[in-house]
Amino acid sequence: MNITIKEIADIANVSTATVSLVLNNKPGVGQDTRQRILKLAQMLKDERYKQQALTQIAKGAIRFLKIVKHAQVLNHDHDTFISRYIDGMEQEARQNGYKLEINTFTTSDVREIIPYIKDADIDGVIILGTEFNSKDFDAFEDVELPLGFIDTRFEFKRFDFVDMDNIQGAFQIVRHFVEHKHQEIGFINSPVELRNFEFRHGGFQQALKYFGLPYKSKFVFSVNSTFDGAYHDMLQLLKKGAELPTALFSSNDLIAYACIKAMKEMGVKIPEDVSIIGFDDLPMSSMMDPPLTTMRVSQRQMGQMAIQLLLGRINHTLKAPTMKVNIGGKLVTRASVRML
Repeated sequence: MNITIKEIADIANVSTATVSLVLNNKPGVGQDTRQRILKLAQMLKDERYKQQALTQIAKGAIRFLKIVKHAQVLNHDHDTFISRYIDGMEQEARQNGYKLEINTFTTSDVREIIPYIKDADIDGVIILGTEFNSKDFDAFEDVELPLGFIDTRFEFKRFDFVDMDNIQGAFQIVRHFVEHKHQEIGFINSPVELRNFEFRHGGFQQALKYFGLPYKSKFVFSVNSTFDGAYHDMLQLLKKGAELPTALFSSNDLIAYACIKAMKEMGVKIPEDVSIIGFDDLPMSSMMDPPLTTMRVSQRQMGQMAIQLLLGRINHTLKAPTMKVNIGGKLVTRASVRML
């Protein structure tokens, strides 16, 4: 599509005759106006060229599969979280001439989705593996289509993975507590089978050892991963007289919200009695009372990286047998941690 004189005139707020004089290098237009119109015409031309490149027939299609196995983590509270992955994937796919298709499956048996991969007219697949366990990957062993997984990581599986650096994030959290003079640091875990939670718990233990602090099982609390479940579980623990440390690292923000609610009902003040740090930086974290210190995850970058790896497989430019990529996060400090 060409740029019309009328388009330029409308945006520049001048007459079509003025634009015509400028584009045909005719006299009768002031120098400032002339330069403004020429610059605008070039900008529109460049932008139209980009649009044409992006709207050309796509080289192919990439499918993103959101697999919900038990909805203990992948529920409406994490819609914003997942949308950031999709934004990154969509941008990277589009810039490389591919369209991104998005499908959601709710199933406890991931083998049910295999026909939707094998029979699809697509070039590759990115799968959200948040709720996957190690056995779930067996279903994909015979899939010849290029595929990769995001939001989880299993070192011994022969697939490409892009995940957040949970261990490095846990280290940042413990270090922040230590810098605020906390010596008794606990962890709020969940019995739900989730690889990221395992990494965070492991990173927490490693960080305690690094800083010369003891790991005390009495300060490790297990609660349900849903808001209502975590609230109820923490409330019961407190009613039974559970001893709290001065600082708590929560497996994610949603669990932190629920535990804070339970603690407040039991008269525990945040951060006066207990400092708390979450993980994910969900939108509500900045609006909590007090605002929650948390680990911000680079979901958009993770989405972009997942597409880059997949394109490397599709185009046969990625030679490494498998790639396991961790992308670091940033600790966002707010008012839920106090100095002792």
